[in-house]
Amino acid sequence: MNNVHIVTLGCSKNDVDSSMMYSLLDKNKYQMVNEPSQADILIVNTCGFIDAAKEESIDTILESVEYKNEGRCKKVLLSGCLAQRYPEELIKEIPEIDGIIGTGNIDYINELLDRSLAGDLFIKIDNLNSAYIEGIRKEKVNTTEYVKISEGCNNNCSYCIIPSLRGKNRSRKIEDIYSEVEYLVSKGAREIILIAQNTTDYGIDLYSKYSLANLIKEISKIKDLKWIRVLYLYPDHFTDDLIEEFKNNQKLVNYVDMPLQHISDDVLKKMNRKTSKEHIIKTLKNLRKSVPDIVIRTTFIVGFPGESDDDFNQLVDFIKDIKFDKLGVFEYSKEEGTKAASLDEQISDSIKEERKNEIMAIQSEISAEILSKNIGKRLEVLIEEEVDAENYVGRTYMDSPEIDGVTYVHSAKNLEIGSFVQVDVVDSLDYDLVGEIIWILQIN
Repeated sequence: MNNVHIVTLGCSKNDVDSSMMYSLLDKNKYQMVNEPSQADILIVNTCGFIDAAKEESIDTILESVEYKNEGRCKKVLLSGCLAQRYPEELIKEIPEIDGIIGTGNIDYINELLDRSLAGDLFIKIDNLNSAYIEGIRKEKVNTTEYVKISEGCNNNCSYCIIPSLRGKNRSRKIEDIYSEVEYLVSKGAREIILIAQNTTDYGIDLYSKYSLANLIKEISKIKDLKWIRVLYLYPDHFTDDLIEEFKNNQKLVNYVDMPLQHISDDVLKKMNRKTSKEHIIKTLKNLRKSVPDIVIRTTFIVGFPGESDDDFNQLVDFIKDIKFDKLGVFEYSKEEGTKAASLDEQISDSIKEERKNEIMAIQSEISAEILSKNIGKRLEVLIEEEVDAENYVGRTYMDSPEIDGVTYVHSAKNLEIGSFVQVDVVDSLDYDLVGEIIWILQIN
């Protein structure tokens, strides 16, 4: 029996892929372990989205190779986006790598393991547009679980390499997603987070119409499902029926993650974004009018080629005006193989950094102001961590795991991890809340 540990880098979509690989393991030969120090085989599930992610992936691969060189593991294998993008280069530069599977070849995980142990260098990166592997049932289920509703992307944004790493948009059938969610809930999941490269594109390839609202409506029928959260909601196909779901569906938390990237029409056009300043503002206003307590998270890219001072000032004014609840900023990363990489007027790193810092300083004040308005409110909190006998960490509907803030909860009562509790908010920090326990709603 060989112990296998997967180091997962990048986004939540990679988390799902790693979980699938663990579930596909031949249990007669391989078993999952939680720590790299316990592993005979290390798999690095890489990210290749932007320069910073690529650097982290390379550093992690080198650390894993050092494990191997020290005799602490037998094999080092790669999967994920960076492996899909640069298989030959990685093998050439890091010959200690023992095998690679690409993003469309997760079902070859056992062959990868078998052949590496046999001394074969197995590399398989074809089948980029492979069908989603249905019927996989996760063994260890958490209170919060991510569910991928589609794979790939058709947007072809000029700065983004993802379509060439993940293939075209391929939606899963509603009944298959329902079955997976039903299983996860039966095993204790209470929050389901729906993810894809672009969730608002869900269903157009299968049903000839944008069907995210219908999918949400269907999985809401699952009895013990408490929260549904949706990430990566692009604005171009944010339909009226989806807004109605946010307005009327009690299980769909009032949290919208909408990556906008910019607001200047000139920049949006160069980015090949399928939207406009007018459409974005209209969508945001409709959301807030229909769902007054909606929490909106977004991301922007600064320093895109040709981003003028006027373009940037438009973005700053827009952020000040809209006052997003949550906001992240990326400095433009010049990615080979993208249209934006060949554009003129590339912007210096120093200006990118200046613009990022300016926006984040503005957003820090906005976030603090918005959070302070929660003092005195009573909110529902999902308990996720025990700090000590009387202090816990959890999340409200306003916060997505890993990327947003938390709520610190004081309680003289013992709280179960995965329970939902009512909390009176007594203080706010820059990005987090502090509350006192009122009563327990649900313990799993």
